[in-house]
Amino acid sequence: MHVEVRGLNKKFGSFQAVQDVNFSITKGQLIGLLGPSGGGKTSILRMLAGLESVDSGDIIFHGQRVNDLPPQERGIGFVFQNYALFKHMSVADNIAFGLEVKKWSKAKIKDRVAELVELTGLKGFEKRLPHQLSGGQRQRVAFARALAPEPQLLLLDEPFAAIDAKIRQELRTWLRDMIDRLGITSIFVTHDQDEAIEVADEIMIINKGRLEQKGSPWEIYKDPQTPFVASFIGESTIVEDVTSLRGFAIDGLKAGTKALIRPEYVEIGSRNEFIVLSATEQGRVHHIHFRGSEWLVEVDVGNTRLVTYRSLEKDVLHPGDVVQVLIHRAYLFNDNESWVMENKLKEDPLPVFI
Repeated sequence: MHVEVRGLNKKFGSFQAVQDVNFSITKGQLIGLLGPSGGGKTSILRMLAGLESVDSGDIIFHGQRVNDLPPQERGIGFVFQNYALFKHMSVADNIAFGLEVKKWSKAKIKDRVAELVELTGLKGFEKRLPHQLSGGQRQRVAFARALAPEPQLLLLDEPFAAIDAKIRQELRTWLRDMIDRLGITSIFVTHDQDEAIEVADEIMIINKGRLEQKGSPWEIYKDPQTPFVASFIGESTIVEDVTSLRGFAIDGLKAGTKALIRPEYVEIGSRNEFIVLSATEQGRVHHIHFRGSEWLVEVDVGNTRLVTYRSLEKDVLHPGDVVQVLIHRAYLFNDNESWVMENKLKEDPLPVFI
């Protein structure tokens, strides 16, 4: 199903939950709605589903305006955060419920339930009640029930939030594989960046009811279009005055310009680890954190504390160690825009020993 949203607005009392949101989704895509709690993600999802009315704007499925259609006529499946399974019904009966409401024949229902039990890895659990299942299994039942009526659009509201970390990771992979096999257009709400980046074809960043940016995970990470996106995606440090850092004090850049610096754009080490010392400055290790495959290092450069990664294969650093710090690039921003700037001293042809 091709989805198009034009000028979507929603208020709850005086609170503007969704403000002038516009986007389109290509058939078969898996889209992640990502943003902070209370940003408007679930309100958008519920309006798409028909569970909330639209104050203004248009929701269009396959060229048809659906604002006034009830949920059961929109061709959607909805997976809730808390599963919303019928506690007194077996797995098979939960999956079949919507089909019985639609008055499918018993034979067709039986075949569809068997197909979905196989698809979702629930074979052998058909007669169990929800309380006899693990969290991951209950969520699979919720997926199967949503898919049973053969919807054209699947909507998922924080589908993994109630599941422990290990099972959540497994379900992410399973969901991605399942949607690839089915080719169903899908939108899921999450506040988990890793989840959105790992699973989604495209991410829509929602903040204060507005769509900040839409694009692939890589596009959003490497080229954030707004200060909020730059600060929201990935681990980072906000620097209040980037002109205080070596390689970023250039003509035309106003003192006090803010910057966001990500760990992978900072390199630290001893003097002999750098060829071009003109682009580095002195720092002092504040703290180190073991991350399994690498060290996460906090380092103070003047009054600024930066965060970076360091390979386990290099010499181990300790709090208090004096190191050289090379900032390769930074995201600069003001109230209206953000842009990337490379360290202007990094390409010096000759080393300058400081």
